[in-house]
Amino acid sequence: MRGLDGRIALVTGAGSGIGAATAARLGDEGAVVIGLDLSVPTDHGCKEFSAVDVTDATAVTACVDGIVSAHGSIDVVVNAAGVAGGGPLHAIELDEWDRVIAVNLTGTMLVCRAATNHMLRAGSGSIVNIASVEGLEGGEGGSAYNASKGGVVLLTKNLAMDYGRRGIRVNAVCPGFIQTPMMQATLGDDAMAGIREQFREAHQLGRFGDPSEIASAIAFLASDDASFVTGTTLTVDGGMMAGHRVGISELLGLA
Repeated sequence: MRGLDGRIALVTGAGSGIGAATAARLGDEGAVVIGLDLSVPTDHGCKEFSAVDVTDATAVTACVDGIVSAHGSIDVVVNAAGVAGGGPLHAIELDEWDRVIAVNLTGTMLVCRAATNHMLRAGSGSIVNIASVEGLEGGEGGSAYNASKGGVVLLTKNLAMDYGRRGIRVNAVCPGFIQTPMMQATLGDDAMAGIREQFREAHQLGRFGDPSEIASAIAFLASDDASFVTGTTLTVDGGMMAGHRVGISELLGLA
């Protein structure tokens, strides 16, 4: 991978899952990685790590300003902080709706807003927002989560339009179902075994993804290898969005 050596990279949600894998991958590519999460993990592998709530606008701005003050720039931002949650709309409490939207969508916006102020002065920058395949299609009981991730997809496109002529690229990654603590919390229970298997089967590769596989796509979009890529939504989903299997492959001897 080219174009990340010495870059100053901020990764939110870096304490676990996709965020942690991304922080490690960007560090391996030579970036100076600053990790953010609600708490500082005992073993994070980042150059620096701060406990910051991405829904706190004041804290986010202070953190980004501090990074630029200490390192001279902020070159790469990866918004991986996120929460699961929701339910059918008639039953969801407003507090739960607000919580999911606040972290997944507003938190992404706040970090982007703080970073773009500095990237505009520098005339360059790369932002990668983590959305989801559930931001591209509906899902049972996914009202708040799907709405939040769909918002991230369109926010990404708007940012790419607003800032492309100023040298700032903005892209999104839409993972399929990835083996993370969040997925374990939502689908790991024995009562969810049947549904978990259906989700696994929905991926054309027949398996769930690993966080490192999402980190690889993020590292590409963040780097100069993607210098002509902006406003895109990259699905990294094991073929989940390719279509729906109904058994014909089995009849043809292909599965």
